[in-house]
Parts: sequence; C-alpha cells; structure tokens
Amino acid sequence: MGKVQYILLDCDNTLVQSERLAFEACAELTNEVMEKHNIDARYTTDSLLEDFVGHNFRGMLKGLQKKHNFEMSDAELEDFVQRELGAVTAKLAQKAVECPGVTKELQKLKDQGYPMSVVSTSAKSRVVASIKKAGIEHFFPEEHVYSAATSLNPPSSKPDPAIYNFACKELGVKNEECVTVEDSKSGATAAMRAGIPCIAYVGIYGIEEGEEKMKEMAELLTKETKAAAVMYDWSEFQDCLKKVEDSLSN
Repeated sequence: MGKVQYILLDCDNTLVQSERLAFEACAELTNEVMEKHNIDARYTTDSLLEDFVGHNFRGMLKGLQKKHNFEMSDAELEDFVQRELGAVTAKLAQKAVECPGVTKELQKLKDQGYPMSVVSTSAKSRVVASIKKAGIEHFFPEEHVYSAATSLNPPSSKPDPAIYNFACKELGVKNEECVTVEDSKSGATAAMRAGIPCIAYVGIYGIEEGEEKMKEMAELLTKETKAAAVMYDWSEFQDCLKKVEDSLSN
C-alpha cells in the first residue's frame, strides 16, 4: 500500500468553522466599495458566500469589479484588503470553533506519524488566529502554515494551484505523494490542477445550509474536481485516507 507522505489541509470550513464569520465582515466592506463606486447593488453574508465561497477578499474584489464593471486603483484595493484582514482576524480570534471532530482526527494522524500542514487561500495571520482559537495550532508548526495571500509573491488565490505547488516544494514532497482536504470548488480545483489527491469535506454544508446543499456539493466536487473521496463527517477521515492510499499503490 502506498503511504501518503504529507497531509495538506485547507483551513476555512475544513478545519475551522470560519467562512461565515469572515463573510460577515466582508459584506460590510463590500457594500462600502459598492457605495463608493456608485454601484446599485448590496451584498449580504449569504449572497457573498453564494458567489465567492473559497475565494479570498482580494479575489472577491477583482470578481466584483468584473461583475459590476468598475475599477479600483491598486492603492484602494490594498487598503480594503488590509481593513478586511483586520476585521476578520479580530472576529475569528473571538469566535472561531473547530469543524466537528477535527481535534480527535488530527490527534490520530499525529499518533500515526503523518506530518501535517495547512494550505489556505486566506492570509496567514487570519489562519493562525483561527487555528489558535479552535485549539488546534499545536498540530501545525507556524512555518508549515502556507497562505496564498501571504506566502506567495505576487499573492494568489485558489483555484490557482500555485500555493499547493509552493507548499509541496517547501516541504520537499512530490505533489502526488500528498493528500489534501478541501470543502470548496475553488480549493478542490486548485488541488486537482496541482495533481494532489483531494478528499472533499462536505459536512460543513450539512451544518450550515442543510442536507440538500451537502449532497449537491458532494456531487459537484466528485464530478467537476475529481475528488478521490467524499467525507461527510471527520470521523470518516481514516476510511477516506485508506481509499486514497490504496489507489496510490495501484
């Protein structure tokens, strides 16, 4: 059986229930941008999540400019990105909780000797605030927390696979010897493009949006991003990992 050399984990809504909290802060700033540019559109937490789940705020602002046909200067964009980071980090430091069952499964993996790393689209300070508040930071040395927004120059965002390629290079492992866990289409697409087997975690949709959405995401991530396994609850992680490792030896 081929053993996975490294377990790479997305953070937002995979390890930590943070996406909705972050988008609450994003919605306020997004509406400020809309007003400033005289755009006749306003966003709620839900409508932003619908359009931009899995994207960081920089990617979101670029998407909004395209969608509503306006332009932000680089300085203005950077200013809003910094303000959003401060607002979200403060919120997560107060309220972030783990996705159900994460600590137990990470402890098992640690006991089994699997090295683990966080590979996120979000800024590193935000990721660190999330995993600290959720009480799981001891599983990840800070130098093994990779961020598409912070670790890369220029910054990037999943579905671009750059952050996965960067993390694997830094960790000294081949992409195909790793496995990752992702909850969003953009994250799972980044893994697919990087050639990393991906376990799709859809349980968070069941918690936040109901069973229908959870089934829909399971199907989407299997079909469109070729997820190697689907995980409805973290208690299924070992089975999903075995499935990936079995396929590595074939």
